[in-house]
Amino acid sequence: MDLKSGYPFWLIKYGLPFNYPALQKDLNTEIVVMGAGISGALMAYYLVKAGVQCIVIDTRPIGLGSTCASTSLLQYEIDVPLCELSKKIGLENAVSAYKLGVEAINSLRQIAGEIGYGDFETKKSLYYAADKRDDSFIKEEYQVRKDNGFDVALLSEPDIEEMFHFKSTSAILSANAAQTNAYCFAHALHQFNIKNGCIVYERTEATEIVHNAKDVQLITKNGYRLKCKKLVYATGYEALDYVDKKIVQLNSTYAICSQPKQPGQMPAICEALIWNTADPYMYMRTTIDNRIILGGRDEKFYNPIKRDKLLQKKQEQLEKDFQKLFPSKKFETAFSWTGTFGSTKDGLPFIGEYKKLPNSYFALGFGGNGITFSLLAAKYISELYVDADKKIPSMFSFERL
Repeated sequence: MDLKSGYPFWLIKYGLPFNYPALQKDLNTEIVVMGAGISGALMAYYLVKAGVQCIVIDTRPIGLGSTCASTSLLQYEIDVPLCELSKKIGLENAVSAYKLGVEAINSLRQIAGEIGYGDFETKKSLYYAADKRDDSFIKEEYQVRKDNGFDVALLSEPDIEEMFHFKSTSAILSANAAQTNAYCFAHALHQFNIKNGCIVYERTEATEIVHNAKDVQLITKNGYRLKCKKLVYATGYEALDYVDKKIVQLNSTYAICSQPKQPGQMPAICEALIWNTADPYMYMRTTIDNRIILGGRDEKFYNPIKRDKLLQKKQEQLEKDFQKLFPSKKFETAFSWTGTFGSTKDGLPFIGEYKKLPNSYFALGFGGNGITFSLLAAKYISELYVDADKKIPSMFSFERL
């Protein structure tokens, strides 16, 4: 699947930081993790920590799928607001999903510290009204979060202008958010995992997968055989090839990254991850080398040729979006790219067993919260493998459809 094009900032800046071999022999292991992006890297981390023997494989060089195109905002908020999600799955489940997002961000922070990965910054999250007509929604969303224990503040128009130097009539400021670089984070995790017994192979394509009653066998393009007790599908949107029900809508998204700014030139933007109530929504963050990343202008289709043709136009639109927010500032684009992402009806991931494929687990963190959902998938699946009595929240299961 063609997942991205253009010049993703992380890939251009950091290139290929490590080399990984291709599989060149038959092997047996407890678990094979198929997919070596951030989802597979986190999955292997939790398995290694649990003392489980595992092998990670990927068709591409490591991280060159969706991971290198990720803008890597870490938020507990999901694409479906809490006040709307509660109507879909009930208030208790909705609040639980949001609180699990907070826990996931905290866990990611702890993991980054443990493995010595430095590009991880704690931030606040500002969710602002793109239009005055959204004020009542912002107040409703603020109230349901406040009533259920989330650390939030409701900002007025003067508050926003004073704190963030742009105009909006209302906003929710959340305390729990962070930002990272998923591409380099994935590589850092793989290096940690390898030192602790995991084996990672790139350029290793499984062309045949046979699910048996007691094991799974993968045969690669070059004829090598991998045998395992369980197979984890952590291939993101490409996992749709193995699921016979429609679980996600594939869309196209766009992002631009600025030339580096002088330190302190845009201090207000540095304070928080910024996103809005528009559909599709715009989102913004900074990087550790003082650049601004701006994303959005999504299109509801998956067509790489059509998607890529729009890149220049979308870059110009995103630059105008920034100019509208900050009239005195000019966005000087250094890199622009486009990628595929998927959204589910309830904004939630698919995690756990898929009964039609025996001895399989799926770690599918769709939507705008792929990294936090991947963390939750890794945690739950590793726990379930070690202890069959463990339960994965039913709101993440395939059975909810």
